[in-house]
Amino acid sequence: MLKADNLVSYRQYLVAIGFTWLLIFILLGRYFQIQILGFDRYAKKANTNRIRKITTTAPRGLILDRNGQILVDNLPTYVLTAIPGELSKKSEKFGIISKIIGLDSVTVSKNYKKYYRGRFIPTRLAKDLTFNQISKLEEHKLDLEGVYYEQVPERYFPSNVNASHILGYVKEVDKPIRKILNKKGEYELGDLIGWNGLEKKYESFLKGKRGTYFYEVDAYGREVGLVSDLPPQNPVPGQNIVTTLDIQIQHTLETLMNGKRGVVLVGDPVSGEILGAVSTPDYKPDLFTGLMLEKEWNNILYDPDKPLINRFNQGLYPPGSIVKMITAITLLKNSNFDPLAFQQCDGSFQFGDRIFGCWWDQGHGQMDLNSAMLNSCDVYFYKTIQFYDLDKLSETFREFGFGQPTKIDIDGESNGIVPTIAFMNNRYGRYGWSRGALLNICIGQGELLVTPMQVLNYLNLLATHGKANVPHFVMVDKLPVNVHPTMLQENWDKITFGMREVIVNKKGTGRSANPNIPGLKIFGKTGTAENPHGDNHAWFIGWAEYQHEKYSVVVLMENSGSGGTVAAPLAKKVFVSIIENRDFVSK
Repeated sequence: MLKADNLVSYRQYLVAIGFTWLLIFILLGRYFQIQILGFDRYAKKANTNRIRKITTTAPRGLILDRNGQILVDNLPTYVLTAIPGELSKKSEKFGIISKIIGLDSVTVSKNYKKYYRGRFIPTRLAKDLTFNQISKLEEHKLDLEGVYYEQVPERYFPSNVNASHILGYVKEVDKPIRKILNKKGEYELGDLIGWNGLEKKYESFLKGKRGTYFYEVDAYGREVGLVSDLPPQNPVPGQNIVTTLDIQIQHTLETLMNGKRGVVLVGDPVSGEILGAVSTPDYKPDLFTGLMLEKEWNNILYDPDKPLINRFNQGLYPPGSIVKMITAITLLKNSNFDPLAFQQCDGSFQFGDRIFGCWWDQGHGQMDLNSAMLNSCDVYFYKTIQFYDLDKLSETFREFGFGQPTKIDIDGESNGIVPTIAFMNNRYGRYGWSRGALLNICIGQGELLVTPMQVLNYLNLLATHGKANVPHFVMVDKLPVNVHPTMLQENWDKITFGMREVIVNKKGTGRSANPNIPGLKIFGKTGTAENPHGDNHAWFIGWAEYQHEKYSVVVLMENSGSGGTVAAPLAKKVFVSIIENRDFVSK
């Protein structure tokens, strides 16, 4: 019997056997890696093919006034979405959608690309759908496979006040916004985020937490039901915030300032709570809610009266005579200063080669500190401050919070300008500082610039003898530390007495602010600030004492004339409304 030659050597045989076993061991190792070590990771990948994660928007917290009345609420609105993985013949379907909702198909397509996050994640196509549009979409449901709609909360303003510069507004998170967010994982495209005012400042409280639902899908990506072993997480609404605002006072201030340009602030000097705040012109609080036409945006953006500017927080103004108490306090710090000594006012004062005029060019005659405050005599302050150092005056301004943020709970606050010797030299050269600048600044003119909110804080400090809390809009447990100027009690009393005389004395510049209500005591100061860019600004600041309570009022009327004839009469109406509202509430 013949045998065939053994064509495979024994060595080759061993190599083949070894290779086979090696391959087996590799396969076993890979199996171990997938099934044991990488089980969680690969299970997750597998689940993404059969499980779809859907998130739902959480309603934002409400914003309430101090008495619980709703200033900002949520209103349900319908949003049209699409699941990209289920969406075929996009152009055709976008055309159908366009005819139904009246939005051109190009815009629908742009929204699809704008909000796209993945094949099986809902992508926004349109929002603010009407019930009629929803009904028509239902009629074409068979033609719109992969297209859905859902109900989401949108900001709603049910009260009769604007308070737009206080409340602020929200924006939809899009890709550019999401890129700049610190906590990107907390927001999805289309979410609302606070962008201005209290909406922004208290975003972490208001935003809530999205709900999460897990759906099982078939091989075609269609949802077949909830996943039983992955319980749904319902959305958690945001926290409500309670403001310090009194809706009745706020409404009165807005009514009084309708058609005017300026600021009115009402506060509690002790607590720092702001009861009402108006910056006009303003805008409707729902301006940024829903769809905004380009024309509407341009109208408000390029309005010469700048309604988007928050004047009480961002506006910078020369304060005029309302800061003469700062000058008086600087004088009183000097033990050699005699507040009873008289200075002659002839209507002007020559300093070097310059002549500085008094607002009353006929002259006030003999003035001491009290009568100078009563008549707001410029010459008295020129003559008494002329030997002082500018930095001494600047130091007192800063002690009362000027030249620095008040720490109000709305972002974007301006610092203002309190000139020092270094500031003047830096701006105008080595010899920029001169005592001529000191004379301007001591009556609230020159390079000195303040915000109305700084003025409110300054007024509160005067009313409480340096013990006021920082101004704020939301009821919180802990406030930032305010400045606390100190002074001898007798000097506080001198300032208080002078401000009372401004109101009750027949020569007082602020007497038109007094409504003469029994039991009501008002302390105040007027100011007429020269404006290098136009007509004078009119100021009034003052506080009222009524039945053991205090109320502070700041009035600024832009380009409107003198404080005594314009701002003080408006302040009178504010004081009346405060007392009427207080008496009504107490009943």
